[in-house]
Amino acid sequence: MSRTTATRSDRSRRRAERRAGADYTGGVYGSMLASSVVIGAGSLGRFPRAELVVLLLLTGVAFWIAHVHAQLFGARLAQQAPDRRLVLQVCRDEWPIVKAAVPPAVAVAVSPLLGLDVQGALWLALCVAVVGQIGWSVAAARRAGATPRLMAVTASVNLFLGLLIIAFKIVLKH
Repeated sequence: MSRTTATRSDRSRRRAERRAGADYTGGVYGSMLASSVVIGAGSLGRFPRAELVVLLLLTGVAFWIAHVHAQLFGARLAQQAPDRRLVLQVCRDEWPIVKAAVPPAVAVAVSPLLGLDVQGALWLALCVAVVGQIGWSVAAARRAGATPRLMAVTASVNLFLGLLIIAFKIVLKH
């Protein structure tokens, strides 16, 4: 086997190991965060859709940075000094927080194509975030080796939490 083939094989193996060990709970958190951003974004200004897309993405990035910082300089600092490898690993591990903000942002961006007004775009983004929250929770449970029953329980709990967030939106009436 050539050196290049061995290097590619090693990279593929490392990627597969990272995927197998991935923790998607950040995606659940990021989806709930996106829902909260949508609820708080009642009146945004002259370009509410563009502002909401940017707000969703930047909030995801800001919380991702906060989580990376907390992981690196919280519990991990006591165990080992951060090096480049550890920093990159933590950045990858917390990336689902940002990934969870993308579908609601895309929903807002495409809402004019669906004929939705601003309120319709907010509702679409909120629903997409809740569906994402449920999906991330099931993926996290599955990755952890949960039984189908436990995956159904986590989906139900996250559906309840999502509906609670939707109830907050209804009560706040932006």
